[in-house]
Amino acid sequence: MTPRGALPLHQRVAAYAVIRRRVDGAVEEILLSRLAERVSPHELWTLPGGGLDHGEEPRLAVVREVMEETGLAATVSETAHVYSAHMPGVRREGRVVDAHAIRIVYEGWVPPDSPAPEVQEVDGSTVEAAWHPVADVESGALPVVPMVTEALRDLRPVRLQRLAAYALITRGSAADPLRAEDEVLLTRISPRGFHAGTWTLPGGGVDHGEAPVSALVREVAEECGVACTVGPLLTVHDVHFSGTAPRGRFEDFHGVHLLFRAEVAPGAEPRVAETDGTTDAVAFVPLAQIEAGTVEVLDVVRHAVLAARAASQPD
Repeated sequence: MTPRGALPLHQRVAAYAVIRRRVDGAVEEILLSRLAERVSPHELWTLPGGGLDHGEEPRLAVVREVMEETGLAATVSETAHVYSAHMPGVRREGRVVDAHAIRIVYEGWVPPDSPAPEVQEVDGSTVEAAWHPVADVESGALPVVPMVTEALRDLRPVRLQRLAAYALITRGSAADPLRAEDEVLLTRISPRGFHAGTWTLPGGGVDHGEAPVSALVREVAEECGVACTVGPLLTVHDVHFSGTAPRGRFEDFHGVHLLFRAEVAPGAEPRVAETDGTTDAVAFVPLAQIEAGTVEVLDVVRHAVLAARAASQPD
């Protein structure tokens, strides 16, 4: 029972999502919703999300709320951070109450090819949805509710380390070292992959418990439609960056790449074998074009070529 003279008690449980992206090397951005004037008379942005309906599972609630407030289909993490805010003397639903807000905040992500965000609900608590630079939030240039900065501090990008095996497959002169007129088998990254439109070596991730050589044979067959014979390990290459993964999750990514020499049968004609994957083209590309920069390739390609040349030098 509320004591006489005390404010009515008002407790609310809500679920929100921290959704980030970085597209084509641009600045890191976060998806935010602007509160309606009836909620805040001044410009104020918050995380997309909202109150749970009675009996509603929190992860389903936040997906529903993100769709209503931004028009985007979100996926959210299995775990969350929980924040509690006690606010006596605030106005809720037309009266002054002793409010207690419990906020469940998930990491979320949307497909990289999602349209521009747009509010779907009518007469809701938010009136605009937009991507904003994280730097503007952290510097205070963009007015946000405290929950946004708290959640950004606590929900750091997922750290993912990936082991992969790649093949340097060439054709041309039979003798080493590599010559400018030789050709290198490359695959082009599809719009589903990071660095879309650039060319890289055939290969991919090593599954848990899988031998790297077996993984490479499998990946070359999947990406290029040809069988390969794996030769010696040339070198190990690695890359570290943060960005939007193919399924939309913002990640702090560390890739460790095992680079092998490999061969395909004479006369083999590579072709894209997998559909809807991260490869949309495969071709033998003249080494001269790679070295001249007329073909955009990832650093791993040049790294493998340099390693192959170094391996062919006499001791």
